[in-house]
Amino acid sequence: MHETPDAHTPAADQRRFKHQLDRIYAWFTIGFLAFVLLLGVLEQLGLPRDVVGFVFLLATIALYAAVGLMSRTTDATEYYVAGRRVPAIYNGMAVGADWMSAASFIGMAGTLYLTGYSGLAFVLGWTGGYCLVALLLAPYLRRFGQFTIPDFLGERYGGHLPRFLGVVAAILCSFVYVVAQIYGVGLITSRLIGVAFELGIFLGLGGILVCSFLGGMRAVTWTQVTQYIILIIAYLIPVVWLSVKQTGIPVPQAIYGYQLEKVTAKEKELTDDPKEQEVRRLFAARAEELSAKLVDPAASLAAQRQAAQDHLARLLAAEAPLAEVAEAERNLGMLPRDADSARRQWSEAMHQAQAKAQPLNGMPPHGQHFRGDPEGDPADQALYDVSRRNFLALVFCLVVGTAGLPHILARCYTVPGVRGARHSMVWSILFIFLLYVTAPALAVLVKFEVFHVLVGMPIDQLPSWVKSWQAVDPSLLSVTDINADHILQLNELSIDGDIVVLATPEIAGLPNVVSALVAAGGLAAALSTADGLLLTISSALSHDLYYKMIDPNAATARRVIISKVLLLIVTLLAAYVAAQKPADILFLVAAAFSIAAATFFPALVLGIFWRRTTGIAASLGIMAGLGITMYYMVMNQAWLRGALGITSPVDLWWGIQPISAGIFGVPLGFAVIIGVSLVTRPPDRAVRRLVERVRYPLEAGDARG
Repeated sequence: MHETPDAHTPAADQRRFKHQLDRIYAWFTIGFLAFVLLLGVLEQLGLPRDVVGFVFLLATIALYAAVGLMSRTTDATEYYVAGRRVPAIYNGMAVGADWMSAASFIGMAGTLYLTGYSGLAFVLGWTGGYCLVALLLAPYLRRFGQFTIPDFLGERYGGHLPRFLGVVAAILCSFVYVVAQIYGVGLITSRLIGVAFELGIFLGLGGILVCSFLGGMRAVTWTQVTQYIILIIAYLIPVVWLSVKQTGIPVPQAIYGYQLEKVTAKEKELTDDPKEQEVRRLFAARAEELSAKLVDPAASLAAQRQAAQDHLARLLAAEAPLAEVAEAERNLGMLPRDADSARRQWSEAMHQAQAKAQPLNGMPPHGQHFRGDPEGDPADQALYDVSRRNFLALVFCLVVGTAGLPHILARCYTVPGVRGARHSMVWSILFIFLLYVTAPALAVLVKFEVFHVLVGMPIDQLPSWVKSWQAVDPSLLSVTDINADHILQLNELSIDGDIVVLATPEIAGLPNVVSALVAAGGLAAALSTADGLLLTISSALSHDLYYKMIDPNAATARRVIISKVLLLIVTLLAAYVAAQKPADILFLVAAAFSIAAATFFPALVLGIFWRRTTGIAASLGIMAGLGITMYYMVMNQAWLRGALGITSPVDLWWGIQPISAGIFGVPLGFAVIIGVSLVTRPPDRAVRRLVERVRYPLEAGDARG
């Protein structure tokens, strides 16, 4: 057999490698669909729901473990950048899985359900961010050819300080981000197999560790491709099914506007409904009562405890039924321990009651652009301005934060060449768009189902999924029959945005196997992102801190072992923080974006496009951007204030919410870097030549790479 001249060239080897991957993942997709169909048939034959959930959980984690075992390596290039040979389409798929975290899979549609139009800030920001990565950063970072983003900072700016600050920033934003993923893992596994939230977290950690621990970026890459296939199938099936159920058309992305018109009409009807108005008045009265208690929490708590004790004593003296006595004891035991606990508990309850005293359960009309009215009274005009300002600030932070996330930018190093880096980002935009264009449709279809089917139903006839989610966590879903008419009004139903996607199959009346499929998809999304983030953290510690700054002579095997040990430590610490439920998933993720935007983006962009940028300027810019962003979050975010014992009044600058704190850090970072660079000695000739080489990557040889 005669071989062609290029049979053993790198390009030919790369083509053969891609063809092999095509066959493997095509057969995997067919096999996965057959597995889902088989479980569906078994369910119809009587397989219990819990067994279906266990099978999905064990099968998917076993699959990820198998990929991790087959991809295990101790080679540094394979461990940190997957050998730099991932084809663009598969790197794009891995980026899509790395990107579509629990926030995208679970949180985005839930946020759109709760906030309507303003939730589109996440769709616009995250999609626009990838365009920025593809145009401004991806090809240039690949041309530089390092392992990590702190690597770039260290080589571009010289000295240990820029690298060390890059390590700190990478760890901080990645850690906040990974806590959100592990929170999502606990939420999904607790619903999938019915275990406690905290136990669900540690069960999910097995799936996270087995890939990144064994094979680093190599194992994570091929696992993420697998996870993307699972999560996109899981996301699309229930939405398409729900669309067919409501409209008869299996293209929800194209027709959900018709359902939005019906939702808008129903919103007006519910706003004017007498029963809904009665419920709102009762919640307003509850809010006033709690407000009165907060005037003197200690005295109010003492009076409430005394009243509960007197009630229990009367029941005992009258030899009341045991159930009434037990309920009185439970009510007494549920009272806050002290005045501080009472203040926190009553404040939260008051805010919830105030929201429920508003039309539509405190949600804005779904199609309304911003809160308030630009043509209304001064209060409405001010509310409109603040709402619009926050929308634009959030879009900015998400766009720029996407272009600064180290675990995404590290993907620029895993492809064979510069052209591959750019093409992989284009593929990633396509793969991500497929989910993002579906999330708004899902939110509208679920809201239509809740408004037209659930609201108005007798409470004792509510679907079983309502009770099931209440059992998982009443803060995620609860029903309060405040007017005691035994009929569910909209304002009596509390749904957390984090469960909207997971509950969609049950809301649509789909088989349990679809619910398990969606949970498995959410688990894949959370695990894929957690793998990438934890690898970023461990690489920053082992490669950038230990190898580059502490022991440059460390052997490759020693560096990889240290990375694995640090990975385990960081994972357990993140799991502990996630178990405290510090904030909702979407806030944690958006906070990570603000941190990444304020720290990395100015230093990366100026480092690539302005050769006059100096190392001390970049270091000061990173510190300034990170400092102002963290200060604004700590002083204004509720959970951080409570955790740190901050009692000073919340002080929002121009009404900007802490989720968008990066809006202050990014311009400050640019200003500091530019200003200090202009008054300090320019970089030496070698650095300027390096910048020129990075800026012009698309020479003929590089373009073919």
